[in-house]
Amino acid sequence: MPSEPNVVEADIRAAYAVIAPHVRRTPLIEAGSPIEGRPPISLKLEFLQHAGSFKPRGAFHNLLTRAAPPVGCATASGGNHGAAVAYAAGKLGVKARVFVPEIAAPPKIAKIKAYGAEVVVKGAAYADAQALCDAYVAESGALAIHPYASAATVAGQGTVGLEWEDDLARLGLPPIDTALVAVGGGGLVAGIAAWFDRRVKVVGVEPEGSRALDAALAAGKPVDVPVKSIAADSLGAKSVGALNLAIARRVVDHVALVADAAILTAQRTLWRELQIAVEPGGAAAFAALASGAYRPQAGERVGVLVCGANVDLDALAGLVAG
Repeated sequence: MPSEPNVVEADIRAAYAVIAPHVRRTPLIEAGSPIEGRPPISLKLEFLQHAGSFKPRGAFHNLLTRAAPPVGCATASGGNHGAAVAYAAGKLGVKARVFVPEIAAPPKIAKIKAYGAEVVVKGAAYADAQALCDAYVAESGALAIHPYASAATVAGQGTVGLEWEDDLARLGLPPIDTALVAVGGGGLVAGIAAWFDRRVKVVGVEPEGSRALDAALAAGKPVDVPVKSIAADSLGAKSVGALNLAIARRVVDHVALVADAAILTAQRTLWRELQIAVEPGGAAAFAALASGAYRPQAGERVGVLVCGANVDLDALAGLVAG
């Protein structure tokens, strides 16, 4: 009987060897903690990745290790994954069709189109777009690239953790004790937690109105949750992947839930204090620390993953001006 899929450190190292020529090694910065009297925090600036999020790592890993037929590849996305697949497919000469829900932010849809993919905007939420994508794949034979629920995607996203740990050592900075990682469908947090394998405490961060991993951990299985959050276009999965949950149960410490108001405040703070412009999902991990949803111990060194830059600049301008 075949073993269940899993992702471990060796898989992530192998993924990095494949994708390294195609992705950016995103920088780290040290910044003051939003909690007075605590050590500086380590910010991994993954929003500077190609296409504006961490997603090209998994996209490239899929396309470089799985053969696409002449019809190309297909995926469903709230926006960031679709842009990443479109970017990677364009670089590798593969056709791509991306299904996005009607809640997807217009700048994200425009970016997918600019990278040359065919875009289908249909369905009220991400789950509807995924159902349409599944039907297209079954009919056409296109290579399906799931945004979070596959080993190839999880291993690709886990390379964020590999870089983070390596660069802290290379720069002579102290290691982090805890990594705060935003969660949508769970591919990113599963990959990073699989890499750190409890050498670092990994805490998932979800909006209160979109808590697929938190609910799955409580139920012991993936369950459907309602999705209503300012960050729903990037952290709006209706349920987590089974592989992601299995990894999370083993190596994710817990999930911290953040209110939409805290996410908006985090966006404002990141811009005003660090000139970092990020979308709501990209600010969620910082929001957990700044709002007290995650409370570190005295002396605990916290790392915050800043993961998505595809923000509506008009909305951000209004937010920071308020």
